[in-house]
Amino acid sequence: MKVEVEIISKELIKPSSPTPPHLRHLQLSFLDQVQAPVCMPFVLFYSKDPNFSNSERCIKLKTSLSKALTAYYPLAGRVDNNDYVDCNDEGALFVEAQANIPLSHILSVSTKFHKVHPWYDAMSNKKFLPLQPDEGKDFAAFYQITFFTCGGLAISMALSHKLGDGLSKIIFLNHWAVITRQSNSDVLTKIPPFGLATLFPPKKLGFDPRDGIIKDNIVTKRFVFDASVLSYLKSKYSENNGGTPSRVEALSAFIWSRFMAATQPNETSNKLYLVLHAVNLRPRMEPPLSNQHFGNISRIATMALANQDGFITNENQDVFMSRMKDSIKNVNADYVKSLQKSDEHLNFLKEGTEKVTKGEMIHFGFTSLCNFPAYEIDFGWGKAEWVASAPVPFKNLVIMLDTSDGKGIEAWITLEEENMAKFDIDKELLAHVSSSILRSRF
Repeated sequence: MKVEVEIISKELIKPSSPTPPHLRHLQLSFLDQVQAPVCMPFVLFYSKDPNFSNSERCIKLKTSLSKALTAYYPLAGRVDNNDYVDCNDEGALFVEAQANIPLSHILSVSTKFHKVHPWYDAMSNKKFLPLQPDEGKDFAAFYQITFFTCGGLAISMALSHKLGDGLSKIIFLNHWAVITRQSNSDVLTKIPPFGLATLFPPKKLGFDPRDGIIKDNIVTKRFVFDASVLSYLKSKYSENNGGTPSRVEALSAFIWSRFMAATQPNETSNKLYLVLHAVNLRPRMEPPLSNQHFGNISRIATMALANQDGFITNENQDVFMSRMKDSIKNVNADYVKSLQKSDEHLNFLKEGTEKVTKGEMIHFGFTSLCNFPAYEIDFGWGKAEWVASAPVPFKNLVIMLDTSDGKGIEAWITLEEENMAKFDIDKELLAHVSSSILRSRF
């Protein structure tokens, strides 16, 4: 059955207490400015709770969101160009909706944990968003609560990338969840640290962050890799000196190798390839920042690769892994100081944007939300059965999330339609994808 979602109501949720005048203007940092003006989506699926009706759960969520927005006051404001957030308490968009299916249409219960049905189309997750990621205009964030016919529900949040990264979004959702289930919790009074423009002062960019947004001829598909496959890949890509990659690093190398083999097998031009890996800067700063710091406190480890280096086939994969690990390792305290004091990274972004626009370079990006407390988000009716992404308007992007058992990884991969048609029939890729997903290759 095709998933259909009907909008029931729309409203703006305002903070329960007004934002003080001295907090009404939040300057964007340099790391905020370089992000594309897109609201990055997150969708959480919960089973029915017999103790609450749909209307009761919706009222609780709206009431607690209002309280949460008092602490996270920029999320109820509006983004003003690429300069600052007007924390005007105008309110966050909140949509209530009804789906035409039971949650079991999406989830399949096994003896250990819930899995997504292998024939579920990942593109359907966009229906659980009130706006598409590039349609958020000046919203700082927006939400949708979708009820299923069985009484289960999906809670989606899309946070403007101008305000924060994936960890910021998860920390906020946990804050909102605690308020929902414990209305008198101390978390109500905890205002997270904002104002990162003091650490990363804004700059004149010299390029348009919107240039990376692509809407046409792209498709997102979800590929699941279980713990045994990840263990095999970690062993496969272990360095001769005994160094073992993380499961995220190993899977990144594998996906990159299959993308190149499937889509660029006969490439002989002098085109460059730029592999990007998002890195959380909080623990890499001196002194380190806590995970409660809200904002885009992440940046990219980069590798520039050329055809003659043998990275198109499986040649030099050991070298690829070594270089990837080194590039991530080099995002350290000295790297952060360079971000703060020089224009080296800004000039790199300018040059890279120009090369990609001219077709001289192909970029391929990875971002991981693995090991973050996404499955700990409990609004009072249990932890999420499934934490998912949704289609985003970027090509050559891999978003990684933990599976519900915490051992496997879901890779949400967005490619151009032509490349996806080649990628998702790659025999070596399919030999490593979870067998429950293999039957459909969605």
